[in-house]
Amino acid sequence: MSQHPGEPSGIPSGTPSGGAQDTWSGGASPRSGQPPEPPQHARHGAGGWVTGGVVFAGVLMLCSGILAVLQGIAAIASDDVYGRVGTYVYELNLTGWGWIHVILGALVAVTGLGVLKGAAWARFLGIFLVSLSLIAQFLFLPYLPVWSVVMMAIDVFVIWALASQQEAAGRRAV
Repeated sequence: MSQHPGEPSGIPSGTPSGGAQDTWSGGASPRSGQPPEPPQHARHGAGGWVTGGVVFAGVLMLCSGILAVLQGIAAIASDDVYGRVGTYVYELNLTGWGWIHVILGALVAVTGLGVLKGAAWARFLGIFLVSLSLIAQFLFLPYLPVWSVVMMAIDVFVIWALASQQEAAGRRAV
């Protein structure tokens, strides 16, 4: 707020209808040639939506990581849990698939916590690990087809949300 000499402090200069400087509206006067500043939410476009998507992606990473660990434990503990598959190009012993799911799931869950805390490293690592999870679920399709497709769809959303957050951060810096 600018003050004119002789005006007591705390009284805004200008008038509510506009003047040389319209301090009542919080922005520049339409007569000054400068457009008023847009509200905070309008400046960042869909930033709030993407930020919400990143939080949701972090929660999904945490949950899907824990579920992958449980899926892996089931495969390691007993090969009877999953149906037998005939010949499969990417056939691997179920115990081997179990260890892949346990390790990858634990890493995804920990990275999901990092995403929820807002760590930049977690977004980059999250994109990488969730991409690996997507590939692992694709290769696990013959054992649990419906579950694998659902997990693949969740992985695609998580990759999109994390990649969109990086893009939004780059735009703000410009």
